Amino acid sequence: MLRLKTISLLGHPGELDTLPEGKLLINTINAHSYNTARKDAAFAEALLKGDALIPDGASIVLAFKLLRHEKIERIAGWDLFQYEMKKLNAKGGTCFFLGSSEGTLQKIKAKAAGLYPNIRIETYSPPYKAEFSEEDNRRMIEAVNRVTPDLLWVGMTAPKQEKWAYAHLKELDVKGPIGTIGAVFDFFAGNIQRAPLWWQEHSLEWLYRLIKEPKRMWKRYIIGNTIFLGHLLKEKISN
Repeated sequence: MLRLKTISLLGHPGELDTLPEGKLLINTINAHSYNTARKDAAFAEALLKGDALIPDGASIVLAFKLLRHEKIERIAGWDLFQYEMKKLNAKGGTCFFLGSSEGTLQKIKAKAAGLYPNIRIETYSPPYKAEFSEEDNRRMIEAVNRVTPDLLWVGMTAPKQEKWAYAHLKELDVKGPIGTIGAVFDFFAGNIQRAPLWWQEHSLEWLYRLIKEPKRMWKRYIIGNTIFLGHLLKEKISN
């Protein structure tokens, strides 16, 4: 079973510079995804066996402090996105966005054209369904491989995106990082407003999202965070 003390993470944003060049899978973890992975073995495997895992949540930072006496910093999916996009824009290349609706992808293309003029943007919107068919998977992989991108973003919500990217990693012809960043698609497109900087700096971005979308987020943050704290306390006592 997945346990907090067995997870290996990047400790601060500067460690993104230490990642190797070439194709690698980068996932994020927070309280919600940790709770889910404890009940989903395939999701846990995708998180643990990817090439890098970043702490996208104040809860994970707290857990490492209490359990392992390690001081790490939150690295949000948004931080990873900005880092890799700026890096690719500096040298030029192709970025592929896989996931979300066609409308959101068009917003992403329009915004990226202004912010990252040296990046060619390609997209594919897969069908919206709980499980993809073999034909769906084939079309998605072919869409990516026709481009052979330098950077691939997968946004299908967790745990679907992580499990899909991990399952098809060997089939994807990508030159550089593959990042599973979910909500970043909507943040970048402007569909969802990200918390102001003060909330982010004080580890309250989750509260901001809860206030903005209480009906959708209450179960994830109120119940989910309580469950996570329970797991954390159990591990602390067992240690």
